Amino acid sequence: MKRIGTIDRPLTHDPRNQAPMTIPTREPVGSATPNVTIIGANDSRQNRTREMQLIPEALARAHMHDRLRESATERQAVRLITARRMQRRAERASMRARRALAMAVMH
Repeated sequence: MKRIGTIDRPLTHDPRNQAPMTIPTREPVGSATPNVTIIGANDSRQNRTREMQLIPEALARAHMHDRLRESATERQAVRLITARRMQRRAERASMRARRALAMAVMH
């Protein structure tokens, strides 16, 4: 017994072995839908399939690029905060040294 595939459960998932779409016979003459030709349809299906398989990789690459740029920006901000903190600490140490020198000269 030969089973015919349905849309939800096709007989095969390989696009090259699937039956081409047929033009409905009840379509009115002169309708807006153009005649469909299937020349090169398998090639376009294969290309589309390849492109669709590469989409997750492209998304992952873009996601990683965003994360790397974000982490670089965050590292730069942390370095700037650390530099400002060290600058304030050095200024306070300089003021203490000046005060100590002034006190030593006055006495």
